[in-house]
Amino acid sequence: MKRLIARFIKDERGATAIEYGLIVGLVALAIAVGAGKLGTELNASFDRLSVTVSGWFK
Repeated sequence: MKRLIARFIKDERGATAIEYGLIVGLVALAIAVGAGKLGTELNASFDRLSVTVSGWFK
């Protein structure tokens, strides 16, 4: 029984899987935040461009 408990304590496969899961989650969160920020900046750029171009034809 002692050997079984010692082997269970030394086994790190579950901890490694959880760590990889956390890393993947953080990377996905960073991508989502970055994509949202990029979308906002692109929208603002196209709005400025639209105002500039519409001023040319008045």
